[in-house]
Amino acid sequence: MITTDFVPGSPCWLDLGAPDIAATAAFYSAVFGWEFRSYGPDAGGYGLCTLDGRSVAAIGPLTEEGARSAWTAYFGTPDAEATAQAVERLGGTVRLAPGDVGDAGRLAQFTDPQGGQFAVWQPGKVRGLEAVDEPGALSWTELYTTDAAAAKEFYGSLFGWQTQDVPLPGGIEGTYSLITPAGLGQERMHGGIMQLAAEHLTLTGGRPYWHPVFGSADCDATVARITEHGGSVQMGPETAEGIGRMAVCLDPFGADFVLLTPTTG
Repeated sequence: MITTDFVPGSPCWLDLGAPDIAATAAFYSAVFGWEFRSYGPDAGGYGLCTLDGRSVAAIGPLTEEGARSAWTAYFGTPDAEATAQAVERLGGTVRLAPGDVGDAGRLAQFTDPQGGQFAVWQPGKVRGLEAVDEPGALSWTELYTTDAAAAKEFYGSLFGWQTQDVPLPGGIEGTYSLITPAGLGQERMHGGIMQLAAEHLTLTGGRPYWHPVFGSADCDATVARITEHGGSVQMGPETAEGIGRMAVCLDPFGADFVLLTPTTG
């Protein structure tokens, strides 16, 4: 599970690049009950999303020419510069060099060797998200990639992640690699890696990508709000044995995310 007891390599922040920040914020407010507060023109309209007063995500402008609207997962690091050097040494690229965000911390953005985009956060006054692993908040991170073995090697070397391969649910052919931060037990699993052929990665034209999984108290009811407010559903809702009720969704501008109402008991 994702917690706010952040350790190196664990998910700690999440933001969305959007072509229309106000409309995007209104959508997520209607779906999850988030409140959005912009940091103003000096920040390009970037702002914080909160749930019951606690940070759950952020929304900002698209900053790269030709970029699609997409969520970016940030993983914790004690040293953004050292991580950037390691990314390049392991065959990845630096999209945004490490830089200060005031006294909140330092961030950097990267692309893994297969093309998956991700980021890191070196905490200052802001350690990370304040609400996780509950309805309306980040509960899991997931990488769709064309080469799971290469992805596990890259991220394992970069963050020290431990991975465990399990069969896909429902008798579907293939495996799913569960991710746990270095040195921690399985109760701290925070994500997964799934291999898909490039032709199935239609959102990115065949390039691997990360996406968030948000908790939901009632997957079907949340899906109804998504479609009512201009979003769409790529898959589901359906029940995955031993996991829960889930759906793969798009917001009105095409950013993908997953909903999950976990199995209880």
